[in-house]
Amino acid sequence: MPEPSVTPNLPESPTLLGRRMVAIALPVVANNLLTVGMQLTDTVMAGRLSANALAAVSVGGSIFVPFFLLALGVLGALSPMSAQLYGAGRVAGIGLLSRQAAWLALLLAGLLMTGFHFLGPLYAFANIDESLASVSADYVVALAWGLPAIFLYLVLRFASEGIGHTRPMFYVALAAFLINIPLDYWFVYGGFGVPQMGAVGCGYATAIAMWVQFAAMLIYVLTKKRRYRPLQLFQRFERPRFAPLSELTRLGVPIGVMLFAEVSLFGAVALLMASFGTVTAAAHQIAVSVASFSFMFPLGLATGITVVVGQAIGNDRPDLARRAGLVGIGLSLAFELAAAILIVLLRQPIAQLFTTNQAVIALAATLLLMCAAFQLSDGLQVASAGALRGLKDVRVPMWITVLAYWGTGLPLAWAFGFPLGIGPVGVWVGLIAGLTVAGLLLVRRFVRNRNAGAIMAA
Repeated sequence: MPEPSVTPNLPESPTLLGRRMVAIALPVVANNLLTVGMQLTDTVMAGRLSANALAAVSVGGSIFVPFFLLALGVLGALSPMSAQLYGAGRVAGIGLLSRQAAWLALLLAGLLMTGFHFLGPLYAFANIDESLASVSADYVVALAWGLPAIFLYLVLRFASEGIGHTRPMFYVALAAFLINIPLDYWFVYGGFGVPQMGAVGCGYATAIAMWVQFAAMLIYVLTKKRRYRPLQLFQRFERPRFAPLSELTRLGVPIGVMLFAEVSLFGAVALLMASFGTVTAAAHQIAVSVASFSFMFPLGLATGITVVVGQAIGNDRPDLARRAGLVGIGLSLAFELAAAILIVLLRQPIAQLFTTNQAVIALAATLLLMCAAFQLSDGLQVASAGALRGLKDVRVPMWITVLAYWGTGLPLAWAFGFPLGIGPVGVWVGLIAGLTVAGLLLVRRFVRNRNAGAIMAA
């Protein structure tokens, strides 16, 4: 049976390219915000129960999230690969890759679920109180029951991203968010035959929400046959095959390492800031929360950039891929500039939304100035990384980010904050320096390679 040929209608003008990327990005932005909302729900529910439950969720999340993002990055290779196949009109290849990615998803889920049962030495190394460590470890194990579902959901999501159809991500995330709220309350506080599970209940509630995400996405894909039938996602059962699995991991592992390097940098910076005391830690949390919120748009836009650039490469249009990447980077910088201006103008009211403690408000307002400067660097690095992923150029960018975050950002954050005596502002200067180095080197790699095919081979 010949492979169906479907070629996307790729816009030529920068304006239309920008519109296409934004149209792809907006549902992803909504998905990201709803995902953050689920994490916030866990935090609020646990915090209302007790300080110990809140701490358990916080510590458990700091362990769970980096490894989750590492696996997400590995599976994320499916997005640019699917986009290039779609651009080339070889959409049945997306089905083959997706079936192999499903095996990889189950393997990653199994590895993490097993590993999360042996967190004792990690908690002991971090000198965490035994009672807190026990609850936190149980919370992580409860969360892990959702990993097979969420990883299989990601396979369907990334395949759908590759063809530029991101709308279901919003619907699916909304369904999971809405069901997570009552489940959190029910499992945390108990009732109707369910015992009070505290922080561990948050984990089980979120795990169920993950299964809801997978089920909803699967139903959507099976229902929208006209859109997804050419992909042949469920055409046949296949055993694991070395060649496609090797290609997925070769591309996916560097993406995962890039995500892991960035999130671990922020985790390390949070520990540095906490060493200055409670007021500094609270002010830092406010600034990071604002930065995380504003980051959702460029993060979603990076998906749109990856998809459009990948489709252009698959269509044998390196000139269009270059144009799309530059348009996407420009859009990201424009949004982040607007966000930076708003943060500067509203830094005092923003800080007051989080707390009434005047010392925290004063320091948070200062750190929000740093947060404003941070916007452009963060927007530049995430958009450039998205453009390079569309070219399937990830190996060198991985080393760039590791060098920038761990070889530049963290050492400077420590040096400015402590030996040089600048304090909390100095830590943020180091953080901004790391992101700036990453952004400049990544955009340089994209811009200096006029022939996208040369980038792919690099």
